[in-house]
Parts: sequence; structure tokens; C-alpha cells
Amino acid sequence: IQNEESVILFLVVWTVTEITRYSFYTFNLLNHLPYFIKWARYNFFIILYPAGVAGELLTIYAALPYVKKTGMFSLRLPNKYNVSFDYYYFLIIVMCSYVP
Repeated sequence: IQNEESVILFLVVWTVTEITRYSFYTFNLLNHLPYFIKWARYNFFIILYPAGVAGELLTIYAALPYVKKTGMFSLRLPNKYNVSFDYYYFLIIVMCSYVP
């Protein structure tokens, strides 16, 4: 999954977001906040937020077949805890939770 283009998408988005955020904090602490940094801090999210969400959702979607095939992070019955957990369905719920 780490070779998917969606991983690159959300990593670039997160990187730009953090550079903008911490540049804003740094310049604000120095009492010298350039207009562009302030503008970027409050306007880049218009593009970066949807792009980051898309990257995350596409990466989860790409991982679903592997998770289902391997049973990764899933706990099946019977076991000593007498509980069951299916990571595949958990990821689907997580993807749906992005909607609201």
C-alpha cells in the first residue's frame, strides 16, 4: 500500500500543512508575521483539507483487500476474551465516518 499514489498525496498535503502552521507560529512568536504566511495559514486549507481526506480515504480503500485476505488486526472467536473484532469492517466504518 505504501506505493500507492494516495500515500504521496496525503504526505505532501500533511507536509505543506505543517510547514504553514509552524511558520505561522514561529513568525507570530517573533512578532513579525508576513502577510503571505498569515494568508496561507487561513486559506490553504480550502485545497489541502479535501485533498488530504481524499488521500487518506483512497489509501484505506486500497488496503481493504489486503486486510480482508490476511485478517490483519482481527480477532476471531473462540478466544480467551470471548470477543470478536474485524478490522476490515472497522476500516469501512472509519471511511463512512468521514462523511459527517
